[in-house]
Amino acid sequence: MARVRLFAGGLATETNSFSPIPTGYSDFRTAAGADPQEVRDTIFFGRSFRSYAGVADARNVDLVLGSYSFAIPAGPPPRPVYERLRDELLAELEAVLPVDGVLLTLHGAMVCEGIDDCESDIVVRVRRLVGDSVRIGVLLDLHCDLPQELLDAADAVVVVKEYPHVDVEQCARKLAEIVVDAVEGRVTPTMASFDCRMVGLYPTVREPMRSFVDSILHGAEREHGVLAASLAHGFPYLDAPGTGARSLVITDGDPVRAVQIAEHVGKELYAIRAEAALRPLPLREGLDKALSYTSSGRPVVLADIADNAGGGAPSDSTFILRELLERGVADVGVGPVWDPVTVQLAFAAETGAMLTLRLGGKMGPDSGDPLDLTVRVKGLVRDLFQRWPQLDGYAEMPLGDAACLHVEGIDVIVVSLRDQAFGLELFTAFGVDPRKKRLLVLKSANHFRAAYDAIAREVIYVDANGALPSDPRAIPYTRFDTQAFPWIDDPLGISASRS
Repeated sequence: MARVRLFAGGLATETNSFSPIPTGYSDFRTAAGADPQEVRDTIFFGRSFRSYAGVADARNVDLVLGSYSFAIPAGPPPRPVYERLRDELLAELEAVLPVDGVLLTLHGAMVCEGIDDCESDIVVRVRRLVGDSVRIGVLLDLHCDLPQELLDAADAVVVVKEYPHVDVEQCARKLAEIVVDAVEGRVTPTMASFDCRMVGLYPTVREPMRSFVDSILHGAEREHGVLAASLAHGFPYLDAPGTGARSLVITDGDPVRAVQIAEHVGKELYAIRAEAALRPLPLREGLDKALSYTSSGRPVVLADIADNAGGGAPSDSTFILRELLERGVADVGVGPVWDPVTVQLAFAAETGAMLTLRLGGKMGPDSGDPLDLTVRVKGLVRDLFQRWPQLDGYAEMPLGDAACLHVEGIDVIVVSLRDQAFGLELFTAFGVDPRKKRLLVLKSANHFRAAYDAIAREVIYVDANGALPSDPRAIPYTRFDTQAFPWIDDPLGISASRS
């Protein structure tokens, strides 16, 4: 009997329909099929390919690696950009046919001009290439939509469970095992989803979402015949008809149980809808709370969720930094602020120099006004990487050339590549110990917690003005049907929320 042969590749970004930042071809970082895994480790979700390779090795399966491309979330890419990337991936697959299975690392919230659902477009085209007998598995970020077209074209879809996404390798391993088992005739994946009619942000490091993941999702997977249970949180900043949370269950050949368990999982989330959603404090209230703590040797973390590059924001807003300076608050670390021009000036001036410059506030009204400051160049780092803790190891997240600027007792980390706070290296690379700061202001919604929870006295989510409103009701949708929570308290008409 011939050895099973798989192809693995991917194309991903998270589209913010309202972002002022375009997504061009050069914004996609690509690991070619021939590149070592270490290159993929520096790309968001790139560690999924470690799991694909591990399963292939353990199961004595041949794996052909295609390219994997990812762009930091921003506005919709032009259609020619998407189609070029899509067609490059499809050409790689076509060149190695026949295969028995395909593993795709996608996102689930990618749109472009004229195409509402790029993931479905990719998977449908893959299906046309490989035929009905080949098994297709898809790994998605939990900030995804789950259109029926995608579920119809794929054999198995697995969504990461954790936010922050520390379980990429575990979920990719589960997906690969399902696909190999299906190819070998051991299982018959059967999927069903349930629309929860909810929109919001649901971090899984806090209750009640922590218990939901542990008890409901993992509990469902412990049931006989259940291959996987997932929750797609949806991406609130995507203005598309399918935006919102959906549960997804894969059973072994039992469509009735798949429907029943998906509905059970979805209704369990629905029951905690009011309590589960992230509700940050207004900026001044959050800062007052942070400053009310007496010194304890551990920093309070303020999460600047409205300026999170991971959701398509510029990461150059000045609202919190301006408030800190006006109040005279010192012993603070802030970052990452995306301002490539300032980084270039700092490198030209060199470490120790005093500079008068205009910082941040460059991308539009949601970024606030630039700050005119006199700063000391405290440190410079070429090709700064943050180590983002995962359940197995670390992902290496690049920020490009970076500078630490000191102003009135505040260390501001300014970067040339736009991304969010992931790891302590954001500060330690400059010799700044974040554990000794009174306050840390991190431009991130939740991924920072994988590294910073271990050192933080408390994490306070704040909603400064910015590109990412925390309340979905403030998002100017034109295409999404807002007959959902929180616009309507009980859109399913089944119960009040447990809170």
